[in-house]
Order: sequence, then structure tokens, then C-alpha cells
Amino acid sequence: MKMILKNEFHDHYRVVPISRFAQGEKWRIEAMRSYRQPVLIWFTKGQGRITINGQAHGYGPHNAIFLPPGTMHGFSTVGTVFGNIVFLPADMASEFPETAQHLRFRDVQRQAQLTALIDTLQGELKSDLPDTAQALRCHSGLLAVWLNRQVACLEGDCKEAKRRASHRLVSGFCRLVERDFKTPKTVADYATELGVTPTHLSRVCNECAGKSASAFLADRVHFEARKLLRETRLPVQEIARMLGFSSAAYFTRAFHKITGQSPSAFRHGGNLIAA
Repeated sequence: MKMILKNEFHDHYRVVPISRFAQGEKWRIEAMRSYRQPVLIWFTKGQGRITINGQAHGYGPHNAIFLPPGTMHGFSTVGTVFGNIVFLPADMASEFPETAQHLRFRDVQRQAQLTALIDTLQGELKSDLPDTAQALRCHSGLLAVWLNRQVACLEGDCKEAKRRASHRLVSGFCRLVERDFKTPKTVADYATELGVTPTHLSRVCNECAGKSASAFLADRVHFEARKLLRETRLPVQEIARMLGFSSAAYFTRAFHKITGQSPSAFRHGGNLIAA
């Protein structure tokens, strides 16, 4: 009875060397196909290209590809490629990542961990020990936990990298605004200088500080306008010119929109401080 169970599990769990898969006709590995069970491909040596759901990626040594059931894929090899393809039971799919993953492991510790997990699973498949079914289930469960942790770490790294990039962009924008806010430059001009679109710049500003790029620019310009109105006797027309406005009328409309007052009303609403 135990031998029957073991053979049944052999039909669900398989660890196949990539070199064996790559032997013979190329269509056996390059043609698009999918499996009804989760599959993990662990490339330990060599390189090539793999297409997953229509997206082509290059792979190299210590690349792991996880494919949920029904994922269309195919891969090519350049020269000799080593590693293993691990077939897992369909009823364990929910324990593994929900989407296809291409993981590149540069540190030796993670490479060794994944190799050891696969070797242990393969060793259990070759053994004649009792309770093979339970052991295989436990080993594949550990493999699922390990993969899920790597995906979580990767997503965390990506989010942190995106956060740092966003902060760099907003910081760069603020430096340019501080340098050039007295010119007629628009958000589109700043975005061009930063190498992004105005929409992207504004979205990142909103994500980082809760205000749009145009709000950043307007805040800086109108702080300076208030300061000049309250602390100097410069004519409104001169202040408008200094801040890059094309006319005093345009400056007055913009100032009223921000403050709810005309420049003259604002000036007379406080004590004048000599510049």
C-alpha cells in the first residue's frame, strides 16, 4: 500500500535536471507550454532567455523562475545550462506565490539555501523511507515558505528603491524651484529639466508631500510676494516683474487666487517693515 502511495506522489513531485530537458529537439523546451501544477526552475549555470506570459527575460546563473499553474512559458539555452526543474503537486498551488516570479540571487547564502531545499526534496523522492508522502509535503511546504519570503523581500526592496527615487526627484525639483522661482518657468519646464513628465512629477510630489508640483511652485512664489509686499515699498508692478509675471494684472489675479486678497490689500493689512 505504501509503495502505491509513493508512486502516486512521484507522479506529482518531480525534480528533473535541466540538462535532461534540454537534450534532443529544441521545441521540447522552447515552444510555449504550461503545466497544471506549480513549477520551479532553478538555473545554477549557463544562460539563455525565458518567455513568461509573453514577456521575454534573459536569465543566468542562480536565477529562479516560479510558474503558477497555467503559466504559458518556454525557454532557450545558450550552450550548456545546469540546474533543476521542480514539479510540485497542483493542490499545493495556494501555498506558493500567486504570480510568476523571476528571482535573481547574488548572495551565496540564498543560493545555497535554495539548492539545499531542492536537494532535500529530490533525496526524499529517491529514498525508500516510510511516510514519504508526509515528508514530501513538509519539504515542499518549506520551499513555499522560503519562496514567499524571497518575493516579500524583493517587493520590499523595490518599494524602498521607489521611495528613495521619489524623494530624490522631489528634492531635485525643490532645489530647481528655489533657484529659479523668480523666472517664468512652469512645472512643465522643471519636469523637462528633471527628465520626467509633468504628470509624473506632480504625482510624485503628491505621494511624498500631499501637494502637487504646481502647489509647491505657487507656495514658493507667493511667499516671496507676501514678503516683498510687507517688507518693502516696491511697487506691485515691480514685484510682479521680479517674480517672473508677465504683467501686474496677471500677478494680481494669481495673488488673489492664492490669498483671497489683492496685493495692495495684503500690503496695507500689516505693518510695513523696511527692507
